[in-house]
Amino acid sequence: MEAWLWSLLETLSLPQFGLSTLFVVAFISATLLPMGSEPVLFGLVKLNPDLFWPAVAVATVGNTLGGTVSWLMGYGTHKLVDHARGSQTHIRALDWLQRFGPKACLLSWLPIIGDPLCAVAGWLRLSFWPCVLYMAIGKCLRYITMTAFLLWLMPGTLNTP
Repeated sequence: MEAWLWSLLETLSLPQFGLSTLFVVAFISATLLPMGSEPVLFGLVKLNPDLFWPAVAVATVGNTLGGTVSWLMGYGTHKLVDHARGSQTHIRALDWLQRFGPKACLLSWLPIIGDPLCAVAGWLRLSFWPCVLYMAIGKCLRYITMTAFLLWLMPGTLNTP
């Protein structure tokens, strides 16, 4: 089983497959589905160190497009959740998001709250392109920081069986 898993990981990390796999995983993980793209990015860069910047760029684009889908879902479901208006938590969250506007999307990189934040930004009808720009900045900084930290934490080559 372990040899099969290593074989699969090596195949998916090949440059001709790895970047497209990374894009799909980054895209899906930015929607409301619970999935992380950082391990895929780290694995690809660990096996192909020369792909650091292309991989960060692909992950950022995929994750930003996924965040954009979340924004659009929030925009489209605005009327479906109108009944939630009025609770204290809801009012505080809305006030905070409206005060910061699209800049709040810089926090879209945060685990658990980042992806729903994109949906709420769309639900509030915050400006689309500024939201996308701030999402991209936040997500890119996350990928650079996380991958560089993991590469620093685990230097050397990957030992395969």
